[in-house]
Amino acid sequence: MLTRRDSLRLLAGVAAGVTAVQARPAAAGTRTWTVTGQSAPALQPFDDTLKSFMQARAIPYASLAVVCQGRLVLARGYNWTENTSLQAGPTSLFRLASMSKPVTATAIMKLVQDGSLSLSAQVAPMLGLSTAADSDLGDVTVLHLLQHVGGWDSDRSFDPMFRDFAIRDELQVPLPVTQANIMDYTSQFELDDDPGTHYAYSNYGYMLLGKVIEEVTGLPYDTYVRQNVLSPVGIQRMVLGRTAQSLRQPTEVTYSSQYTGTTVLDSSGDLVPFQYGAFNLENMAAHGGWLSSAVDMAKFTTIFDAPGLLTSSSIAQAFAEPDIVNPDGWYYGLGWLVRPVTGGLNTWHDGSLPGTSTLMVRRWDGLSWVVLFNQRDDPSGLGYGDIDLLLHQAADAVSPWPTTNLFADYGL
Repeated sequence: MLTRRDSLRLLAGVAAGVTAVQARPAAAGTRTWTVTGQSAPALQPFDDTLKSFMQARAIPYASLAVVCQGRLVLARGYNWTENTSLQAGPTSLFRLASMSKPVTATAIMKLVQDGSLSLSAQVAPMLGLSTAADSDLGDVTVLHLLQHVGGWDSDRSFDPMFRDFAIRDELQVPLPVTQANIMDYTSQFELDDDPGTHYAYSNYGYMLLGKVIEEVTGLPYDTYVRQNVLSPVGIQRMVLGRTAQSLRQPTEVTYSSQYTGTTVLDSSGDLVPFQYGAFNLENMAAHGGWLSSAVDMAKFTTIFDAPGLLTSSSIAQAFAEPDIVNPDGWYYGLGWLVRPVTGGLNTWHDGSLPGTSTLMVRRWDGLSWVVLFNQRDDPSGLGYGDIDLLLHQAADAVSPWPTTNLFADYGL
């Protein structure tokens, strides 16, 4: 079975009611290593790290972008494939999975900054959620959702974003289930905790934030985000992803997983590649649905480097310490994981779905990077979270850092 990640590495979830079956690995062929994009000789430690990491895990496609003091200094695509007709590059689109959450949080902060929304606004009356099963649901605020303290704990109950068959059976609705179905179903249950009292990573909470954005603006979630968060900083390539492989974007990579599962897109009962139908990516829009290139998400990180799209007050609020801090010293701010270190703050977010493993890091010393993989599992059993430490080590090995800025080369 696919394993779920703990709170520190963030939940990826497994489709409730779906049996994850390990598919027979394809026959090994002759793979070719190719690298695309731009870098500098001093940044060779990053190329070396990606090559050894990907080859050990047989990862076909990856992309990496590195920022130094606001300048894009590396923009790469990495390919370890038998089929060289598709080559990942710096602008290739990858599913972001939970790296979508900082994008949603930034949109919420923009609404708050513009005076259109309050962090203390209660979510249930805004979205018409029934509080009959638990009156405490009426106390859940926008801030609670941003910080994952809304009261839902999937380790103790379930993650409704991966419960398609149970929702279908309970509500007697057809597949695919909708976000409205998910809200109706989840509101039938009591919260696992009183709002504001316990940190528990919640995909569902961020799905609700997407609905809040739609309710406040009168626009589809992605339209507001593209018009008010992405376009103002020059990001034009990002779009919401689709579940079915036939709906893949022209510049989007394919995704690899060793597992299959029952489709949640219809009632056929067909066994499908897990990454192409055993979960509903469309429903995950605000918490896990975006497609992006590494260079575009590298540009996104610069929103938090200096006032611009967000004011200095909003940026500080994004990383401010909440009431609940993990015993290890890290905490979840507004869309970002945060760890105080000597010299400042390290902030980051990762993402994981079958066929996807992603990581975005902003380091205290002005370095940032985004790495995107088209795979999160393989027969080697090696961890994919290991890339975090390895990229810190690669960064520490660089000297001197280039002074060039490649953002303009990619329309940013």
